[in-house]
Amino acid sequence: MAHHSIVIPTRDKLFNISEFLTPTPGNIISAIILTVGFIITVIRFTVGIGSVTNLSDVQPWGMWIGFDLLCGVCLAAGGYFTTVACYIMGMKHFHSAVRPAVTTAFLGYGFVVVALLYDLGHPLRLPFMFFFPGTTSVLFEVGLCVATYVSVLLIEFSVAPLEWLSCRYPWLLKIRKIVIKCTIPLTIFGVTLSTLHQSSLGSLYLISPGKVFPLWYSPFMPMFFFVSSMAAGASMVVFEGMLAHRGVHHYMDKTHLAEANDVTFSFSRAASFILFAYFMLKLIDMLVQANIPYLFTGYGAWWLVEMLGFVLMPALIYAKGARDRNLTLCRIGATNTVLGIVLNRFNVSMIAFNYTLPSAERYFPSIWEICISMFVVTMIVTVYRFIVYNMPVLYEHPDFKGEEH
Repeated sequence: MAHHSIVIPTRDKLFNISEFLTPTPGNIISAIILTVGFIITVIRFTVGIGSVTNLSDVQPWGMWIGFDLLCGVCLAAGGYFTTVACYIMGMKHFHSAVRPAVTTAFLGYGFVVVALLYDLGHPLRLPFMFFFPGTTSVLFEVGLCVATYVSVLLIEFSVAPLEWLSCRYPWLLKIRKIVIKCTIPLTIFGVTLSTLHQSSLGSLYLISPGKVFPLWYSPFMPMFFFVSSMAAGASMVVFEGMLAHRGVHHYMDKTHLAEANDVTFSFSRAASFILFAYFMLKLIDMLVQANIPYLFTGYGAWWLVEMLGFVLMPALIYAKGARDRNLTLCRIGATNTVLGIVLNRFNVSMIAFNYTLPSAERYFPSIWEICISMFVVTMIVTVYRFIVYNMPVLYEHPDFKGEEH
């Protein structure tokens, strides 16, 4: 791995793109995925949605909703989780984790909106919800909250690009001061919006009790979606930190490197408690709804795989890792939890959905749907790399070092 020092942008050299021009395996694979994704995008928006998907009237929501939207929104919960811990609960030792978490959350939500354009039959009608609001619709509430929260995240994230560009445009510092003064109100507003739309994504499936298998269907799905988003938020901070330390550690300053382990152990401890709580809530819900007989079916075995292998096991791994201050165990727990979140959203939206249909009529995503999802993820990673290479995300800008914000 090449070793570099932090490149501070100057008035004469604002952009650092040298890392993208190096022919590394990662850059080559990213270029191939982005090229293929662009071609499929052109086909999707010229020929139509039916040309690249296996969607139908029976299954109008597929992988683009199950993965790009449900997983994307949930895994972007690290933004509200970290800002609340740092600014509302006063845990200032998490300050170094705030900007990476907010950056990831902003990119996650931003590209959720991009991915949604692929799924809409008439993508240009997306803004119609603001002009023709369906106030009795859960989907309207989700759309409104996500749109508003993207705006909140944009303002929270804007501090980094403002510091980056201030060397060439000094007047941007005035805007930066205003944004920093709004940190606490933005954090409170952000967590309120997150509570609303994270839970409302679960509410979307309340209207289909006959389609979702009983072990996954529950009147408390909104609560389950929100609680699991908290576990996802804590886990994504640990997971992202693990990837950042392997890929872009040379862009981290001493403060970030020194605080990284404590952030990992603290968030692992929190994730362990949340996952245990989630496991007990799901267990109680299963008993209250008298769903024990369903455990002896094929879907029941799959539900046990999800609950034992991707909820209880990472909770125990997290607990052991946090108690023994074992960094490897904490990172394994984070990876396990992230995979569990993806599995849960897949189960609710695709695997356990329309379970009464014959297997020949069941939905399975086309290769082009999978390629578009890979395209969206690669775009997120590419934009994240550009931000980290140029903006003070993993380090404090020397001109603003020591400021409380």
